[in-house]
Amino acid sequence: MSLDLKPYVILISGQGSNMAALLDSKLPGQCVAVISNRPDATGLALAKARGIHTVVIDHRRFATREAFDLALMTEIDGYTPRLVFLAGFMRILSSTFVTHFYTRMVNIHPSLLPAFPGLKTHASALAANAKTHGCTVHFVTPAVDGGPIIAQAKVPVLPEDTESTLAHRVLAAEHLLYPRVARWLLTEQVTLTEGQVNYEKSLTLEAADLIVTN
Repeated sequence: MSLDLKPYVILISGQGSNMAALLDSKLPGQCVAVISNRPDATGLALAKARGIHTVVIDHRRFATREAFDLALMTEIDGYTPRLVFLAGFMRILSSTFVTHFYTRMVNIHPSLLPAFPGLKTHASALAANAKTHGCTVHFVTPAVDGGPIIAQAKVPVLPEDTESTLAHRVLAAEHLLYPRVARWLLTEQVTLTEGQVNYEKSLTLEAADLIVTN
Protein backbone atom coordinates (compact mmCIF):
# COMPACT_ATOMS: atom_id res chain seq x y z
CA MET A 1 0.00 0.00 0.00
CA SER A 2 1.26 3.47 -0.89
CA LEU A 3 2.27 5.38 2.22
CA ASP A 4 0.21 8.40 1.16
CA LEU A 5 -3.03 6.42 0.93
CA LYS A 6 -4.92 6.12 4.18
CA PRO A 7 -6.27 2.59 4.81
CA TYR A 8 -9.93 2.05 5.47
CA VAL A 9 -12.24 -0.89 6.15
CA ILE A 10 -15.86 -1.32 5.04
CA LEU A 11 -18.41 -3.38 6.97
CA ILE A 12 -21.43 -4.84 5.14
CA SER A 13 -24.28 -7.26 5.74
CA GLY A 14 -26.02 -7.41 2.36
CA GLN A 15 -25.80 -6.31 -1.24
CA GLY A 16 -23.16 -3.67 -0.63
CA SER A 17 -24.34 -0.97 -3.00
CA ASN A 18 -22.92 1.80 -0.78
CA MET A 19 -19.72 -0.21 -0.51
CA ALA A 20 -19.53 -0.32 -4.31
CA ALA A 21 -20.16 3.44 -4.49
CA LEU A 22 -17.21 4.01 -2.14
CA LEU A 23 -14.91 1.60 -3.98
CA ASP A 24 -15.75 3.01 -7.39
CA SER A 25 -15.31 6.67 -6.45
CA LYS A 26 -11.49 6.68 -6.53
CA LEU A 27 -11.15 7.84 -2.94
CA PRO A 28 -7.79 9.17 -1.69
CA GLY A 29 -7.33 6.04 0.40
CA GLN A 30 -7.10 2.28 0.08
CA CYS A 31 -9.74 -0.21 1.11
CA VAL A 32 -7.74 -2.89 2.91
CA ALA A 33 -10.70 -5.15 3.72
CA VAL A 34 -14.43 -5.62 3.33
CA ILE A 35 -15.84 -7.51 6.31
CA SER A 36 -19.30 -9.04 6.59
CA ASN A 37 -21.16 -10.67 9.44
CA ARG A 38 -23.08 -12.76 6.90
CA PRO A 39 -21.40 -15.34 4.62
CA ASP A 40 -24.23 -14.94 2.08
CA ALA A 41 -23.80 -11.17 1.69
CA THR A 42 -23.80 -10.54 -2.05
CA GLY A 43 -21.54 -7.52 -1.56
CA LEU A 44 -18.64 -9.89 -0.86
CA ALA A 45 -18.57 -10.98 -4.50
CA LEU A 46 -18.64 -7.33 -5.62
CA ALA A 47 -15.64 -6.58 -3.43
CA LYS A 48 -13.72 -9.64 -4.63
CA ALA A 49 -14.37 -8.64 -8.24
CA ARG A 50 -12.64 -5.34 -7.47
CA GLY A 51 -9.64 -7.11 -5.98
CA ILE A 52 -10.50 -6.26 -2.37
CA HIS A 53 -9.65 -8.64 0.47
CA THR A 54 -12.84 -9.98 2.07
CA VAL A 55 -13.50 -11.55 5.46
CA VAL A 56 -16.58 -13.17 7.00
CA ILE A 57 -17.11 -13.13 10.76
CA ASP A 58 -20.46 -14.84 11.16
CA HIS A 59 -22.21 -13.37 14.20
CA ARG A 60 -24.28 -16.56 14.54
CA ARG A 61 -21.16 -18.47 15.59
CA PHE A 62 -20.73 -16.40 18.75
CA ALA A 63 -22.58 -16.99 22.02
CA THR A 64 -22.82 -13.30 22.89
CA ARG A 65 -22.86 -9.93 21.18
CA GLU A 66 -19.74 -8.98 23.13
CA ALA A 67 -17.83 -12.02 21.88
CA PHE A 68 -18.70 -11.19 18.27
CA ASP A 69 -17.77 -7.55 18.72
CA LEU A 70 -14.41 -8.52 20.21
CA ALA A 71 -13.64 -10.80 17.26
CA LEU A 72 -14.67 -8.08 14.81
CA MET A 73 -12.65 -5.45 16.65
CA THR A 74 -9.56 -7.65 16.64
CA GLU A 75 -9.94 -8.31 12.91
CA ILE A 76 -10.32 -4.64 12.06
CA ASP A 77 -7.39 -3.61 14.26
CA GLY A 78 -5.18 -5.98 12.26
CA TYR A 79 -5.48 -3.61 9.29
CA THR A 80 -4.79 -0.43 11.34
CA PRO A 81 -7.42 1.52 9.39
CA ARG A 82 -7.73 5.28 9.48
CA LEU A 83 -11.50 4.92 9.04
CA VAL A 84 -14.23 2.31 9.30
CA PHE A 85 -17.25 2.78 7.03
CA LEU A 86 -20.51 1.04 7.88
CA ALA A 87 -22.31 0.36 4.61
CA GLY A 88 -25.48 -1.51 5.36
CA PHE A 89 -23.98 -3.30 8.36
CA MET A 90 -27.05 -4.57 10.16
CA ARG A 91 -25.75 -5.09 13.66
CA ILE A 92 -26.17 -2.97 16.77
CA LEU A 93 -22.63 -2.58 18.06
CA SER A 94 -21.69 -2.59 21.73
CA SER A 95 -20.55 0.53 23.55
CA THR A 96 -17.09 -1.01 23.96
CA PHE A 97 -16.75 -1.52 20.22
CA VAL A 98 -18.06 1.92 19.33
CA THR A 99 -15.87 3.66 21.89
CA HIS A 100 -12.81 1.83 20.55
CA PHE A 101 -13.38 3.28 17.06
CA TYR A 102 -14.83 6.62 18.16
CA THR A 103 -13.96 9.45 15.73
CA ARG A 104 -12.92 6.83 13.15
CA MET A 105 -16.21 5.08 12.38
CA VAL A 106 -19.06 6.51 10.31
CA ASN A 107 -22.43 5.28 9.10
CA ILE A 108 -24.98 6.22 6.47
CA HIS A 109 -28.63 6.14 7.53
CA PRO A 110 -31.65 6.36 5.17
CA SER A 111 -33.41 9.33 6.75
CA LEU A 112 -32.79 12.94 7.64
CA LEU A 113 -31.74 12.35 11.22
CA PRO A 114 -32.86 12.99 13.88
CA ALA A 115 -36.09 12.12 12.06
CA PHE A 116 -36.87 8.42 11.71
CA PRO A 117 -33.98 6.60 13.40
CA GLY A 118 -33.90 2.82 13.30
CA LEU A 119 -35.59 0.63 10.69
CA LYS A 120 -38.46 1.14 8.20
CA THR A 121 -37.54 4.76 7.65
CA HIS A 122 -39.31 5.07 4.29
CA ALA A 123 -42.59 3.73 5.67
CA SER A 124 -42.26 6.13 8.59
CA ALA A 125 -41.68 9.10 6.29
CA LEU A 126 -44.74 8.23 4.23
CA ALA A 127 -46.89 7.67 7.33
CA ALA A 128 -45.82 11.07 8.66
CA ASN A 129 -46.72 12.74 5.33
CA ALA A 130 -43.19 14.10 5.14
CA LYS A 131 -42.55 16.43 2.20
CA THR A 132 -38.82 15.67 2.15
CA HIS A 133 -36.79 12.61 3.04
CA GLY A 134 -33.18 11.64 2.48
CA CYS A 135 -30.06 10.25 4.10
CA THR A 136 -27.49 11.19 6.71
CA VAL A 137 -23.81 10.39 7.19
CA HIS A 138 -22.83 10.58 10.84
CA PHE A 139 -20.12 9.56 13.25
CA VAL A 140 -21.05 6.44 15.19
CA THR A 141 -21.65 6.69 18.92
CA PRO A 142 -23.27 4.26 21.39
CA ALA A 143 -26.63 6.00 20.79
CA VAL A 144 -28.08 4.20 17.77
CA ASP A 145 -28.35 6.66 14.85
CA GLY A 146 -27.57 9.42 17.32
CA GLY A 147 -23.98 10.36 16.50
CA PRO A 148 -22.83 13.79 15.29
CA ILE A 149 -24.11 14.51 11.80
CA ILE A 150 -21.56 15.26 9.08
CA ALA A 151 -23.81 15.86 6.05
CA GLN A 152 -27.20 15.02 4.62
CA ALA A 153 -28.80 14.67 1.20
CA LYS A 154 -32.45 15.58 0.74
CA VAL A 155 -34.94 14.16 -1.75
CA PRO A 156 -38.58 15.09 -2.34
CA VAL A 157 -41.41 12.81 -1.27
CA LEU A 158 -43.81 12.65 -4.22
CA PRO A 159 -47.59 12.18 -3.88
CA GLU A 160 -47.48 8.85 -5.72
CA ASP A 161 -44.52 7.46 -3.78
CA THR A 162 -44.50 3.96 -2.33
CA GLU A 163 -41.89 2.62 0.06
CA SER A 164 -40.10 1.10 -2.93
CA THR A 165 -39.97 4.23 -5.08
CA LEU A 166 -38.94 6.41 -2.16
CA ALA A 167 -36.26 3.94 -1.10
CA HIS A 168 -34.88 3.90 -4.65
CA ARG A 169 -34.62 7.71 -4.70
CA VAL A 170 -32.96 7.82 -1.29
CA LEU A 171 -30.48 5.10 -2.23
CA ALA A 172 -29.40 7.08 -5.27
CA ALA A 173 -28.74 10.02 -2.95
CA GLU A 174 -26.75 7.77 -0.60
CA HIS A 175 -24.48 6.75 -3.47
CA LEU A 176 -23.68 10.41 -4.09
CA LEU A 177 -23.34 11.52 -0.48
CA TYR A 178 -21.28 8.74 1.08
CA PRO A 179 -18.26 8.95 -1.27
CA ARG A 180 -18.25 12.73 -0.93
CA VAL A 181 -18.14 12.56 2.86
CA ALA A 182 -15.60 9.72 2.78
CA ARG A 183 -13.30 11.93 0.72
CA TRP A 184 -13.61 14.75 3.26
CA LEU A 185 -12.75 12.38 6.07
CA LEU A 186 -9.81 10.71 4.34
CA THR A 187 -8.30 14.11 3.52
CA GLU A 188 -9.05 15.33 7.07
CA GLN A 189 -11.19 18.19 5.83
CA VAL A 190 -13.76 16.97 8.35
CA THR A 191 -12.82 15.85 11.87
CA LEU A 192 -14.53 15.20 15.18
CA THR A 193 -13.26 16.85 18.37
CA GLU A 194 -15.03 16.55 21.72
CA GLY A 195 -18.28 15.63 19.98
CA GLN A 196 -18.12 18.58 17.59
CA VAL A 197 -17.85 18.11 13.82
CA ASN A 198 -15.21 20.44 12.41
CA TYR A 199 -15.05 21.48 8.74
CA GLU A 200 -12.26 23.17 6.86
CA LYS A 201 -13.35 26.67 5.90
CA SER A 202 -13.56 25.75 2.23
CA LEU A 203 -16.09 23.05 3.10
CA THR A 204 -18.28 24.86 5.61
CA LEU A 205 -21.15 25.81 3.31
CA GLU A 206 -21.01 22.66 1.21
CA ALA A 207 -20.94 20.34 4.21
CA ALA A 208 -23.32 22.16 6.50
CA ASP A 209 -26.11 22.64 3.98
CA LEU A 210 -28.33 19.84 2.77
CA ILE A 211 -27.26 18.42 -0.56
CA VAL A 212 -30.43 18.40 -2.62
CA THR A 213 -30.98 15.70 -5.25
CA ASN A 214 -33.87 15.03 -7.61
